[in-house]
Amino acid sequence: MTKGSWKTFGLAVFAALVGFVPINFAEAQSPSPQSSPEQGRGGRQSRSAVAAEDLLWNKLENRVGETVEKFDGVMGVAIVDLTDGRGILKNADRVFPTASSIKIAVLLELYHQEQEAREGAQGKARLNDVYDVDPKVLVDFSSIMQGLTPGLTKVTNRDIAQFMIAVSDNTASNVLIDRLGMENVNATLRNLGLTKTLLRRHMMDFEAAKRGNENVSTPQEMARLLETIYKGKALNKELTAEFIKQLSTLKESEIPHDLPEGVQVANKPGNLKGVRTDSGIVFAQGRPFVISVMTQNVRDIHRASARICWIALEAFRYFEQRGKTDEYGRVIEAK
Repeated sequence: MTKGSWKTFGLAVFAALVGFVPINFAEAQSPSPQSSPEQGRGGRQSRSAVAAEDLLWNKLENRVGETVEKFDGVMGVAIVDLTDGRGILKNADRVFPTASSIKIAVLLELYHQEQEAREGAQGKARLNDVYDVDPKVLVDFSSIMQGLTPGLTKVTNRDIAQFMIAVSDNTASNVLIDRLGMENVNATLRNLGLTKTLLRRHMMDFEAAKRGNENVSTPQEMARLLETIYKGKALNKELTAEFIKQLSTLKESEIPHDLPEGVQVANKPGNLKGVRTDSGIVFAQGRPFVISVMTQNVRDIHRASARICWIALEAFRYFEQRGKTDEYGRVIEAK
């Protein structure tokens, strides 16, 4: 998307939208200390503080629900509080094409194999493995790889991953998929309990897509994937930090588009004809959260992008406010 396009749909965000609805992301979980209505002094939150917190949360839920309901196309949303685990889900179990958001899973597999290699496993891809640029594998929308010099340029897997994340270079993505193994990407996803997230084709392989071999996921699974990574359950501490840093590379995308400058966002957007998606971790101060918004059957791609921007901003405003409360739920800094 060009800069002009981003400005166009950015201006449409506030004029085009209304609202939000979910269900608890962790319905089966016990109430957390942060959300218990019995907390007050000495670790127990006052009833009035809980009431205010729930009012803001319900307001966000309602806005999400209304937006999803009125969306011209199909939209799914998952928003997860990384502090207490509760979440907002709407159409969150519906399977959507991921477009380039599936590259989060490819990046994870690269870091996973690096970790296995450090632990002594043989035959695993490493971050510093060198790749000789081969023009025969070039595909469309490869803004970096197509500019490299065949026979002379050598890049590492880490470099290739950077091209994939920063500018969504499709040749870089395909090179990594081949070096890592598509089946290994999917095996890692299954081991994390993600059964609906599937890498089934290379980038730009539309014949495979026509055969039904589309790359797919659900908003809930994309949120769970990012939550699992954030909590250090997929990689060790060092590689988790490196992964999040690389995924946080500044890029043109919906989630951070309208957030205040300087807010860290580790995300990967995706787009295909009629499809807009973005999934990421937003590091709101004191209250980080995960958000995944996926759409399809979209007639106006700019309006779809605008809605994703707006949902991300509304969620950020809630979590930013929650990050400014003390242990009793009292606001200690208000706008």
